[in-house]
Order: sequence, then C-alpha cells, then structure tokens
Amino acid sequence: MTQTSTSTKTDTSILSLTIAPACVLRGQNALARSREAIARLGKRPLIVGGSNSLAIAKPFLQPILQGAEAGTGAPPLQFAEIAYGTDCSEMSLANLREAAATHEADFIIGVGGGKALDAAKLLAYQCQIPIATIPTSAATCAAWTALSNIYSEQGAFQYDVTLARCPDLLILDYDLIQTAPQRTLVAGIGDAIAKWYEASVSSGHSEQTMIVSAVQQARILRDILFQKSAIALQEPGSETWQEVTDAVVLLAGVIGGIGGAQCRTVAAHAVHNGLTHLLASHGTLHGEKVAYGILVQLRLEEMLQNNQLAATARQQLLKFYGEIGLPQTLDSLGLGDISLTELQRSAEIACNPNSDIHRLPFKVVPEQLMAAMVSTTAPVGELKVKN
Repeated sequence: MTQTSTSTKTDTSILSLTIAPACVLRGQNALARSREAIARLGKRPLIVGGSNSLAIAKPFLQPILQGAEAGTGAPPLQFAEIAYGTDCSEMSLANLREAAATHEADFIIGVGGGKALDAAKLLAYQCQIPIATIPTSAATCAAWTALSNIYSEQGAFQYDVTLARCPDLLILDYDLIQTAPQRTLVAGIGDAIAKWYEASVSSGHSEQTMIVSAVQQARILRDILFQKSAIALQEPGSETWQEVTDAVVLLAGVIGGIGGAQCRTVAAHAVHNGLTHLLASHGTLHGEKVAYGILVQLRLEEMLQNNQLAATARQQLLKFYGEIGLPQTLDSLGLGDISLTELQRSAEIACNPNSDIHRLPFKVVPEQLMAAMVSTTAPVGELKVKN
C-alpha cells in the first residue's frame, strides 16, 4: 500500500454518504455503561492506542472488558492490546494487522488521540471488522469520521484514506476526556473552528442541499466556539465544557460527514500538511497547526483578492486566539527559527497539485503562500500581493 499524494479528493457525485457512527454514547461515566454496546460488536477485541492513552484508559476499560459491569453477569471479553507506535504509518499498520491476525480479533477498540484513532479505524477497515472509538482527548473529531490520515515514520503527512463507513460505536466519556491536558481541548477548538473558514470559502455558494446544510452547521459550530470556549477552559468538567467538547468531537464530525471532503479541508489543513514535513513542527498538535493555517488562508484571501471580510475575520480570530492560547505566528508554533529553505519546502508541499489548497476559488503558488505564512498578524491592508 504505497501512495505519495498529499490528498485523496472525493468525487462529489458519489451516491453514498458516510455521515455518522452507528451508535454514539456520551456523558459522564459513559464507558462504565457501555458494556452491552461494546459486546454487541464481538468477543475478541484488539485494543489499539498510544502507550500513554492505553495506560490512562485502563481503569475505565478494565471493568467492562472483564464483565464486571454491575448486574450484567456477562462473561469477560477475550481482549489483547497493542500500542500503535508514534505515527499512523504504513509500517505501524502492518504491525497492527499482524497483531489482529494473531489474536484472531473480531473487532477493534481504538483508544487515544487522532493518530491512534486513525490507525485503529484504518486497521478495522483493512480487516473488515467492526470498530469502537474511545477518544481520550477532545483534540480532534477523529473518533467520528470515516477518514484516516497516513504519516511517514518521521511524522510527515503522506495521504489520507476515505473509509467505507464511520465507526460502529463512539464512546465519549467526559471523565476520561477530562484527564487530558487542557492544551488538547484548545487544539481541538482550533481544528473544529476551521470547518467554517474552509467550508464557507470552498462551498459557500453551493446550492446542493447537503453541502448547504454542512456550511450552515459549520457557522453554528464557529459561533458556539466563539461564545463558549473561554468559559469552558476556565471551568473544566462544567456543562459549558461538555458542550464545547461535544462541538469539537461530535459536531465537527457531523459537518465533514454531511458535506464531504470539500467541506472538510481547504488551505488551513493544507498548511498543516506542509508543516508536518518540518521536524521542528512535531512538538505542536494537529489543531494548533490547523489554527495557524486558518490565519494563513484568510491572509491569502486578503492579499490575493483584496477580501475585506477575510481581513476582518482574521482580526477577530487573532483576538480569539489570544484569549484561549492558540498560535498566531510561526514563532508561536515554535518555528520562528526555520530557514527560508524549510519554509519554501513546507509551502511547496502545501501547494502540491493534489493539495486541498486548490479548493480555494483562486490560484495559489508557493511564493504567495510563503508571504501569507510570515504575515498572519500583519495590520489590515498590509503586504498585498498581485495575482
């Protein structure tokens, strides 16, 4: 399985839609009440996750796997577990497939953050068995989506794979999510709010019913995050925190499911993909790079189209980012010292012919993208570039 493109674009004429998991369980103590739903998927699960995530989730998972849920009298599940590695890579997936075959797994339980869940989902897809996803943070909507991103062993984005269906079961346990560092929720907010800025520019003029719906849902998601994020971060575990967690993990997934690829990724994610090819970027989270990428996308609209709405939106986002702690510049991403050659390499990858950046309604070349990448906090009207 070898591919080198930086995107797998979806034909908008495809008849089937992969909108949602078959079942979503959410709430406090949700895992403890999920035994029946998990047991419906099979008897021999392989649990796939990151080493840290598996350790954190173990106290939550162990009782239901061993059949200790109160009043069930259910026999224990014959489970095995394996750490996926550091990246969802082709080598990692080969090891996971071998583990699944050795254990004779009849379903997968994915536990962890975005890369762990992407690996688990793709493993289940390749083995043609069901999957339950259990996010351990609110950093992405990966627990929901029918999509997996593939990285190199060095952590550079390679391509994505569209899956045949969303997970069979998603368990969003607020108590488990709350064990994650607050930074992960901040990153998740950055990843989720990108839905509006990407969907509106690529699909805002569409008259297709499902895409119109997705774009409007993206606007609602943006408004929820603007209104509630700061409060949620000040009050972990509160009702507002739960609403923001739902928005980031669930509603963001709904938008991608209804609208498809063109409502899912445009320039912000293309910038992320390019940045992953720089070793210095690997200390930052997916959503942090995507959040910075939104500013870059708005800057492109401003510079290349003289779009004053984009300029206003960028200033609004800069204020919001300052309030909740999202990166605004290359420097705040820890990339202030990269060379011009590295910046150009990142921009060239982001502008690859197959890149989602070309969903923008205007042409972008690497030199223009580089100019936008170094001017995300520029005053409105500064550094305009001709087409």
